[in-house]
Amino acid sequence: MAKKRRRHFLKEKEIKKFFQQVTEQLGLDIEQQFGTKVRVEVDETETGEVFFLNSKPLFARVDQQVFPTLNFEEALSNIPKIVVDMGAIPYVCKGADVMAPGITKISGEFKQNDPVIIVDERHNKPLAIGFALVGSDEMKSTNRGKTVKNMHYVGDKIWNYVKGS
Repeated sequence: MAKKRRRHFLKEKEIKKFFQQVTEQLGLDIEQQFGTKVRVEVDETETGEVFFLNSKPLFARVDQQVFPTLNFEEALSNIPKIVVDMGAIPYVCKGADVMAPGITKISGEFKQNDPVIIVDERHNKPLAIGFALVGSDEMKSTNRGKTVKNMHYVGDKIWNYVKGS
């Protein structure tokens, strides 16, 4: 049986708590970008929670990890980028974690568990949002193993939900 979805507006106290989590995990200051009078609505789906800021689906939370959705371009521009080769694209777009041999370039500095955006090498288009399994220095020097945990990718349930909103 399908799980019921629940969509509701957050109260002021819940909004502050959510903003604090976004600042801690992503280093983004939402109040600076949207002001203090932002309306935050959350839709609790079977996959996770999708947060709407002023009616736009801009963040998701899965397993207490907050990340921007792939359509939140302003946030994506501030996150370090991992460029993958064309052979890695079909796997990343099916939810696979990023492996070191598929990485062609790393832009920006980050630590383990920091968010990163995965882009393709030809068009520099966002394919996925993930969390680094190792820091940028170690990632640059390794050529084996998983390097990024894929959290949200083109074609996943969150992507389809956001596109349909």
